[in-house]
Amino acid sequence: MSSPAEFYKSLPPISKAYGTACLLLTTACQLGLCHPVHIALLYEPLISHFQVWRLITNFLFLGNFSINFGIRLLMIARYGVQLENGPFQRRTADFLWMMIFGAFTLLVLSAIPFFSSPFLGISLVFMLLYVWSREFPDANINIYGLVTLKAFYLPWAMLCLDVIFGSSIMPDLLGIIAGHLYYFLTVLHPLATGRNFLKTPMWVHKLVTRWRIGVPPINRAQPDRSSGVAFRGRSYRVGG
Repeated sequence: MSSPAEFYKSLPPISKAYGTACLLLTTACQLGLCHPVHIALLYEPLISHFQVWRLITNFLFLGNFSINFGIRLLMIARYGVQLENGPFQRRTADFLWMMIFGAFTLLVLSAIPFFSSPFLGISLVFMLLYVWSREFPDANINIYGLVTLKAFYLPWAMLCLDVIFGSSIMPDLLGIIAGHLYYFLTVLHPLATGRNFLKTPMWVHKLVTRWRIGVPPINRAQPDRSSGVAFRGRSYRVGG
């Protein structure tokens, strides 16, 4: 059995970096080293005082220490890691571009008053969950040892659980919208038309290469990602 240090070292780079950043910033807020209002997506200080860091830091706060915070962190460690090690293996630039596109989509949605939210970290994590559910639709998911369902329905089941426990469903809905838009533009639309309008930009590839992030890709045709058969038949548990 590997030690926690070995497990952490084995994690893929983007999921590891994002999860670590979320943990560190949330811990800093919990310890009083910074206040959430200083990292929230607030447009008045963003525009008037050019506090551009808010466009990034709002994605790194997952709420105060609680069971929900732990669940969101585990979602990064499970679904983000499985995506990065599975469909996005040796495609670090594509995975990073998915995260960037998802964050940009959420920022645009948040500018609409109905969808406005000071923190979009939970939505970004839920986007990872949604994309994972589309990549591995036939994986069996056990929720809290009570019910087993196909992974395709997991985002909606988690949304229903948030309703039952009295949490806001808006972060989940935003994540589902962003995740479906990404999946539609990169998988469903290309399958229907043969054209991909959301190819990973060259500057993302150059960034990954320059900083030596992840494992270099193999120059060969990528397998079809639309069916999610890589983990077909495997079972997973949610909440223990």
